[in-house]
Amino acid sequence: MDKVEADTLASKHAALHAIIDEEEHRSHPNDDLLHQLKKEKLRLKDELAGHYEH
Repeated sequence: MDKVEADTLASKHAALHAIIDEEEHRSHPNDDLLHQLKKEKLRLKDELAGHYEH
């Protein structure tokens, strides 16, 4: 994975963090959506961690 890919993943991860934060602070958060978003955020984090290990 090159730097551009890593930067793209980091950007997507940050965007998901913002969306999750916004959803969590709604008066009636969508738990199913939060679960999906958190799962995707974790997948991106794992992918980034794998990039930095090499």
